[in-house]
Amino acid sequence: MNVHEYQAKEILREFGVPVPDGRLATTPAEAEEAARELGTSVVVVKAQVHAGGRGKAGGVKLAKSPSEAKHAASEILGMTLRSHQTGPEGKVVRKVYVEAGSDIEREYYLAIVIDRATEKLSIIASTEGGMDIEDVAASTPEKILSLSVDGNVGLQGYQIRKVGFGLGLDADQVKKLVPFLESLYRLFMEKDASQVEINPLVLTGTGDLIALDAKINFDDNALYRHPDVAALRDPEEEDPREREAHEIDLAYVGLDGDIGCMVNGAGLAMATLDVINVCGGTPANFLDAGGGADKEKVKAAFELILNDANVKAILVNIFGGIVRCDLIAEGVVAAAAELGLKVPLVVRLQGNNAEKGREILANSGLDITPAETLRDAGELAVAAVRGGGN
Repeated sequence: MNVHEYQAKEILREFGVPVPDGRLATTPAEAEEAARELGTSVVVVKAQVHAGGRGKAGGVKLAKSPSEAKHAASEILGMTLRSHQTGPEGKVVRKVYVEAGSDIEREYYLAIVIDRATEKLSIIASTEGGMDIEDVAASTPEKILSLSVDGNVGLQGYQIRKVGFGLGLDADQVKKLVPFLESLYRLFMEKDASQVEINPLVLTGTGDLIALDAKINFDDNALYRHPDVAALRDPEEEDPREREAHEIDLAYVGLDGDIGCMVNGAGLAMATLDVINVCGGTPANFLDAGGGADKEKVKAAFELILNDANVKAILVNIFGGIVRCDLIAEGVVAAAAELGLKVPLVVRLQGNNAEKGREILANSGLDITPAETLRDAGELAVAAVRGGGN
């Protein structure tokens, strides 16, 4: 789960991480009042959307007076912000964060992420703050410092010093980095975060370190332990289809292809997306119906898939382990009939009661194409989109 910058900074404050003072505003008048309350010579008006690249997209503006802050907010609020992270559709800005200006001497990049390859946490730091870390990695990888932290041992002092001196900080600045990074690590562990990114981490003219921007992601599977974090969820920032799937307990991620997928099990779902690509097609979504899929959930999954106007065919790929294939087949038939399905439908059933499930599909009177192997399923789905071609 993602949160807005202003929410991330509230969490950082909670853990003692220094951040600039700021106020949330939803109207230009509120932005003007926020600037007046902050009382600094310069404020920064920032669009609050779940995406990076806001500055380049016109979503971050400096203001030297409350009236300028009001004008900046009027330009940002309501705009459709488009950046490399939003895609061409962009995101509508509904709120801005008015923040006190900072005396910036140097900018750095600092993050804690999960490294799935090593099954450890990774501290990533760079002297190239304020830039996309992907661009830095591509153009000047030598400017990125990365070290692993064993969660069973915890972040060690020597590791923080290695980061600090690697960034070119002097001894006094490294001393200030120690509590800063320790607090970030504690936040990461206690809040079950999956990413904590400070970009940029700023060294001020007085030698202090502050988090000028912040991005925090949380593990969805751990939100039950953190109702305070779950309460920060902003449904308006989510894909409408993913929001609907969340409400009916389906794991769904919208993609940009034209073959809708309904699968049970995340691993099988990923394999299904892969085989569609191998066969020359493009999946429209990742959808894991889970092991407890029933008739109603299958129907809900079909409705969700068909809400995507780009879908030209549907591939159902079910392995019956916990779930029975005949129950899935009944759900598929009912959904196809009730929804008046007009796109080609390919169904592969294997495992528990698969033969009975295939009989139900064959006797349904509906135009359903059966598939035996995973490769068959992919090829048939791609052929259906192409009108029967190879």
